[in-house]
Amino acid sequence: MRTFKSFLIFTLLFASFTSPASAVEIPLSFQVKGAGFGHGVGMSQMGARSMALAGQTPIQILQYFYKDVLVEPRNDTETIRVNIGHVLSSTKIFTKTAGALVQLFSGNIGDQVDATPLAVFSNNASLNFSIFGASIIPSIIVGKKSTAIMMNRSFTIRWSGTRNLSGIDALMSVTHGGATKKYRYGQMAIRAVKDGVFGYRLELTNSLRLSDEYLWGVSEMPSFWPIAAIQAQVIASRTYALSKLGKYRSGCDCDIYSQISDQNFLGFAKEAELKYGVLWKRAVTDTAGLTIIQNGLPINAYFFSSSGGKTESALNAWGSALAYTQIVDDPGSLDPILNPRFTSWNRTISQEVVASAFLLPDVVSLELVTRNESGTVGQIRATSSAGVRKILRGEAFRSRTKIPSAYFELVGMQN
Repeated sequence: MRTFKSFLIFTLLFASFTSPASAVEIPLSFQVKGAGFGHGVGMSQMGARSMALAGQTPIQILQYFYKDVLVEPRNDTETIRVNIGHVLSSTKIFTKTAGALVQLFSGNIGDQVDATPLAVFSNNASLNFSIFGASIIPSIIVGKKSTAIMMNRSFTIRWSGTRNLSGIDALMSVTHGGATKKYRYGQMAIRAVKDGVFGYRLELTNSLRLSDEYLWGVSEMPSFWPIAAIQAQVIASRTYALSKLGKYRSGCDCDIYSQISDQNFLGFAKEAELKYGVLWKRAVTDTAGLTIIQNGLPINAYFFSSSGGKTESALNAWGSALAYTQIVDDPGSLDPILNPRFTSWNRTISQEVVASAFLLPDVVSLELVTRNESGTVGQIRATSSAGVRKILRGEAFRSRTKIPSAYFELVGMQN
């Protein structure tokens, strides 16, 4: 009997040293519900659509969403350098336009008119680029035959139909990441740029005239929306591009990205939209040069899809104040007919995503700490199973977890 008691006491003592006093259950996911889509700063596109349907002009729309600004003509005929391929290991460039001519030059030759091409090919060939160390290896593929060309750190591509090379009006196709896009204007450059994660990678850019060639390819609003909304979007897109022009970024070899980190540039696909592409091009022409100005300079004309009923300030979203971004009512975003997908939404966020957002090993609870005047979450706090607490801005949480907006509330969690 004494032996059994001794064994029982040892077992209980061992358990007290090897087991936690109370196990903390880690949720598998968190449920949130909210409204709106995007960061909420600047012009609400759904709000612009609603105002246009109500008879407001593009200038009225812009001066409602951007405060204390002027809308006036500016020179927008300069060339802008647009990144159309970021951190690539390879890319393929070709044309299917019969009779088209494509030229490959060594180096970044800019506007030089007397450069001698390394190679010339037509629509029966493709030009492939791959990275090798800190250099680029180009090769021309004709059928099953591949011809390598001397490697270099950068190359320029021109084609017939552009302002650089007279001839047939050609379309260039660019393939990487499993997708192909078409471009008609300007010229392209490809450069080996050192990336902090992957080493050297390819950066592909399209240099073209901002005023028309670039703006014709910007795709940030459906072209069949009311004309005043489309014109407001063109002016905002022109202004945003002008605010980036000449501010060279070495990491992308560009002035501006073609993705939503700046604004979405589709190239020829936007103007080629069936029936409606012509409406977008007309809006670019009809608003020629019009730019949103404050203190004599183009503003960073941020825009987004829809809100939870009010727009957001840059200060609340990102911590940096911009005088022209103020909180204003945005009832159009809450119209279920205009905005059926994002008048309200529900999302489930996995434990892994939430923990990664806060840079914690796990998260056992979330708490809304503050809410902004706009209705967005100001701060959200996470607590880990070890009791560690971290706080994020609502906009940072939205961005990291990929939920539609920072206009949300916590609903529950799943264990």
